[in-house]
Parts: sequence; C-alpha cells; structure tokens
Amino acid sequence: MTKTILALAAAAVALTGVASSASARPHERHHAKACSKWRNHHCVSYGYGRHARWSTGYRFGPRYGYTSYRTLPRVYVQRYDLSPNYRYVYRDNYIYQVDPTTYAITRVINALTR
Repeated sequence: MTKTILALAAAAVALTGVASSASARPHERHHAKACSKWRNHHCVSYGYGRHARWSTGYRFGPRYGYTSYRTLPRVYVQRYDLSPNYRYVYRDNYIYQVDPTTYAITRVINALTR
C-alpha cells in the first residue's frame, strides 16, 4: 500500500513538471519562429508569422529545382548583393543562397522584413 501511494505521488510530481515545461515550450517556439529582429536576447520586431523552412548548413543536393539567378527579383539582387556564382532557392519570401560545390545553404534572407 505504501509503495502504491509513493508511486502515485512520484507520478503526480513528474506529470506536474512535464505539464508546466511543455506548456511553456510551444509559447517560446512560437515567438522564436515569428520574431524577425532580436536585440539583447529579446524580440523587438515580429515578422509575418512565417519562418525560414531551412537554415544555414542544410544541403539540398545537385538535383533540387533551384531558382534561376535571372528570375530573382532585381530589387533583391541589388539590395542583398546576390551573385550568379551561387545557386538560389526562392520560396515563401525567403531567399536561400546555396554553395554550388557543397549544395549547402550559406545565407538565408527574409525578403519581406529587411
């Protein structure tokens, strides 16, 4: 009987800790994804609710359907000093600059907020 009570008490304590940390995590993740500008580890500007699908270091591979340098909006090419020496993926208002030898993302540009 005592073992059962102790087991139930331990389970209740464990569930309380998991519930409180789990309820905080989605809130933190939501702000991290929607934040477009950080200052001193605090979000100072929220974006449009979308976040970059991929981050630097992600590898697309040689057969991925890259966006042609010529079809990128000229405004972005000039503003971000984009070069035809790289490959690009333009999706969901993000421009991903990809190294043509490693196929890894070297730069992620949020075209809407900058």
